[in-house]
Amino acid sequence: MSWIDYIIVGVLGLSVLIGLWRGLISEVLALATWVAAFWVAWAFGPAVSAHFEHSIDVPSIRLVVGYGLCFITVLVLGALVRFVIHRLVESTGLSGTDRLLGMIFGFARGVLLVTLMVFLVSFTAFTRDPWWKQSVLLPQFQAAAAWLGERLPAGVREHLHPDALQDRLRALPVPLPGSLQPAPGSTAPLPVPSPATAAIPSHSATINSSR
Repeated sequence: MSWIDYIIVGVLGLSVLIGLWRGLISEVLALATWVAAFWVAWAFGPAVSAHFEHSIDVPSIRLVVGYGLCFITVLVLGALVRFVIHRLVESTGLSGTDRLLGMIFGFARGVLLVTLMVFLVSFTAFTRDPWWKQSVLLPQFQAAAAWLGERLPAGVREHLHPDALQDRLRALPVPLPGSLQPAPGSTAPLPVPSPATAAIPSHSATINSSR
């Protein structure tokens, strides 16, 4: 076994232990809370940020505050609901069954996390390294990762490839220094020194060289 196999075992074991400790109901509620937090932040973040126009001048910071408030609020409310329901489950005597089902849920979540990791790493050059080829557990997840890749649209797979990412980075515009930036609204081209002008030394440079 290589070091990546121990990492996979650690991820699976940690996910199983968390599921056993929390129970199925708490795990499902936690997952639903995170999904709801992302959705609420995405849907209502800009509207919440509008309430800070008079207190925060920078628009980007206002958006961050709006998204963050929505996200954290949903997480706190979800944690409170999860705590209350967890207490109710314990009072009914179903905590043992809930924890057992939570352990199964945790194992499934760990398998999904490792599969996603294998899927993303498969687009890199790590797949040619010895530790990848010598792994005992990675082949068990490569089939699931390949199945996941086949279900993705072709455009998404192309954007995930490192070569496509490098092409997009090269296509980004490179900002000019402030002294070379054209005036706002100006369409005049930037001044380019002629070869004759560039070849003539300045008067001060001639005096300094003569000294």
